Formats: sequence, C-alpha cells, structure tokens
Amino acid sequence: MKALVLDAEGRTGIVRDVPIPEPQSNEVLVRVRAIALNPVDALYTAYPLGKSGRILGSDFAGEIVVSGSSVPSSSQLKAGSRVAGFLQGACSKNDRPGAFAEYLVVPWDLVWRINDLSFEEAATISLCALTAAQALFLRLELQAPFSLSQKQPHDDLKHESISIVINGGSTSVALYAAQLAKASPTPVSLFGTASTRHRSFLSKAPYRYDYLVDYRDEDWSNQILQPNDGRGLDFGFDCISEGSTVLKTARTLRQGAKLAVVRSRQGQAWNTSRDELGVEPSYGAVWEGLGEDVEYVGMTLPANAQAREFAVAFYAWLSEGGKIVSNPVRLMPGGLEKVVKDGFTLLGTGSVNDRRMERREEEYMRPVSGEKLVYQIK
Repeated sequence: MKALVLDAEGRTGIVRDVPIPEPQSNEVLVRVRAIALNPVDALYTAYPLGKSGRILGSDFAGEIVVSGSSVPSSSQLKAGSRVAGFLQGACSKNDRPGAFAEYLVVPWDLVWRINDLSFEEAATISLCALTAAQALFLRLELQAPFSLSQKQPHDDLKHESISIVINGGSTSVALYAAQLAKASPTPVSLFGTASTRHRSFLSKAPYRYDYLVDYRDEDWSNQILQPNDGRGLDFGFDCISEGSTVLKTARTLRQGAKLAVVRSRQGQAWNTSRDELGVEPSYGAVWEGLGEDVEYVGMTLPANAQAREFAVAFYAWLSEGGKIVSNPVRLMPGGLEKVVKDGFTLLGTGSVNDRRMERREEEYMRPVSGEKLVYQIK
C-alpha cells in the first residue's frame, strides 16, 4: 500500500510502498478514504521526534475491511462499516504508525461509526473534537452530554447557567468546543473572540455564541465582560495559547474560575506565571485518549486509563447519534503525494509566529482560516 512516511533527516514526508498492516484480535483494518490535516502533523515532520520510516498523520475516515476476532458483535463494526478516528503518527518518539496511508489498524473502541456525514467531513472531527471534549468535560468539568463513570462536580448544577469564554473561536478545536458546550445539560452562556468576518458565522447554529469580540482589540478582555455586567466568567478555554493570549483569557475570569489551554507553559508557547494569571491553567495532550505512553524529548506522559475511558465514551456518543457539525472542509487536490508540498506548506509548523508559507497563486493555496484541509485517498 501507499503511505506517507517520515524522512527525519530531510525533515519531510515521502510516499512509499509499505505492507498492509494485520489487525490484532481487538483491532479493525480500515481502508482509508479521507484524511484531515492538523498543525501537529506538519510540526513534527519539520521537527522530527521519531525515526525515518514512521507513517505520518492523525485524522482519518474510511471503511472497515476486517474486524478482529475479539471485536464484539454489539459494536456493529463489520466489513463495510464507515468509521473515523485518529492515530498518533509521528507526534511522539514511539514507533506507532499514523493514519496517512491507504490502510491502517486501530483498536475497535477508538473509532466511531459515521452516520450522516461524508468521509471528508468525518475526517475533520476525531482529534479536534476529542481535544475540545477533554478540555470541557474532563479538565473544566462541565457536565457532559454523555455518561461518564465518574461523577463530575457540576452534575448537580444542570439547571444553573455557567458562563464560558473561548478564545480563538474560529480555530478547529474551538468550533467543536462551542458545539459541545451548548450540548451540555448545563445551560451555557458562551462568550468568544474571533475576527469580525467570522462573527455572523459563529453567532448562528451550531455554534450559537451569545457574545463575540474581535481578538485583535487590545482591550478585548474588558469588552467581553460588558454584557455580563463586568463580572468575571466561570470557565475559560484558550484555543490559541501563545504569547499573551493566556493572560488575556485569564483576565476575563472570576476568582476561583477554571482555565484550560491547548499549549503548555512547559512547551514554551507562553510563560506567564500563575501569580500573574490568578489561576493555574489546565493542559493535557489529546494523545492520552489513545491509552498509550506518549514520549517526547526528555518527557514521557504515561498511559492514562481515565483519558482512554473518556475517549471511548465520547466516540460511543458520536456513534449513537451525538450531533456534531464538521469543520468547514477545504478539499485539496491530489492525494498523499500532495500533503507535504501543499497542505504542510499552508499549515506551517503549527505556530502563528513560525509559518513556512510560500506565496502560491492557486486558489486552494489561499491562507487557512476556519477550515480543515482534507485529502481524499483513492
């Protein structure tokens, strides 16, 4: 089969022929039909953690070819079932393969059944939506719209309104965070930041922000509190988490509020102290949902059983009809052979301050905003 593999020395990806993987008893073999790009896919290709030969990529959608012998019939996962999920790819020092290939294997309970979405739409959901769900329901502990084994502190507050601010409202994670926040049994007043051109889009279903301000305004932290009579908000989720964004988000929160971020202080995306913030932001890696050790340079996140259990519950909710509208899709021309040349060029290395963008005239190479780059695998 064809796969996009890491060339660590060249800091790029190369399409190569590799063997089709064999599923273990608890896995399914998936024929990949679409992949969606995430900034981390480009980041850890340009700055490799792993060795050459690793299959790159995270998000996928496709159809099951074979189910392992221990996959329960109650899962409704069989040959021909349309599913989506994500793998870790080259985003860790381990040897696990990623998703940018014609076939892949994945544990059966870490995929979700695609209902009324296309492969291209479904491919945009798994990693970013789980990132948002982990932040809202595990770390901020908002009441989830699906059952969890552990009682949450806000289980008894289903009928009390909670205010949430999401910084970076048009980012991929934030688009899912807004939908999931509104899906909570707890009534949510949703505040956010975005460019003015996205304001109308984000005010409507399925996002339904109650109040939006322009993130480019220096005093947006004060502006966002005006409709709340100047009172601080209950929860904050900074979907940018770079430079001063964490501090600005923290300034919108009441004393005792909780704040989640998508990038860590340890990773040097921002360096504001806890004393200055008034709250210690909560950070976690989406990869924890895979239930495996995550190895970086000089750091290992141990396998997290709670995070895996949460991922299984979230994907079961999606399988059973949990409603999420996919991120807007920009369908890119070509397949695996165009991912690095076009897709990674558009994404850069994943930092707003570190872009590898080269000027291109093609319409599909316009700057990315509020979209996911998707390739079909034929």
